[in-house]
Amino acid sequence: MTDLRQVFDDLVRFETMLWTAVDARLQETSGITLASLNMLLIIDATPNCRVFDIARALAITVGGTSQAVDRLEKAGWCVRRAHPTDRRSSIVELTHPGRALLARAAPVFDEELDRLLSAPLSGADLGHLADSLRALRRSAVAAPDTATRATSPRQY
Repeated sequence: MTDLRQVFDDLVRFETMLWTAVDARLQETSGITLASLNMLLIIDATPNCRVFDIARALAITVGGTSQAVDRLEKAGWCVRRAHPTDRRSSIVELTHPGRALLARAAPVFDEELDRLLSAPLSGADLGHLADSLRALRRSAVAAPDTATRATSPRQY
């Protein structure tokens, strides 16, 4: 029988180690935190991106996301523009400096993921891990009490 406490410990401790290693490398090479890069990646990949879209993608609160977007704006990496069809909402877009930073930092991010995830696992093992994590996330999102209490474990 699988020891669920050990699974939890291994998952959480590895996530912490993974985040710390990737974050350190990004800051060293590109001057950006992993939390900020994560948001830039979402903004870049989401047409007509709203703060709500970022919050949903990261499973953090809208308030925390709005504050993080404020910090990205202050750094000059994104701007908010009026939503074309909803006056209550705004669109978050990358600026030219934000796109340039993303172009520099994304390859570093990918290299670290390859080093820390792909290198130690076979392709099949990595595929199983990806499938399992996707299933766990789907299950957590579907659970009503989990989805309504989504908060950020990281400072965005």
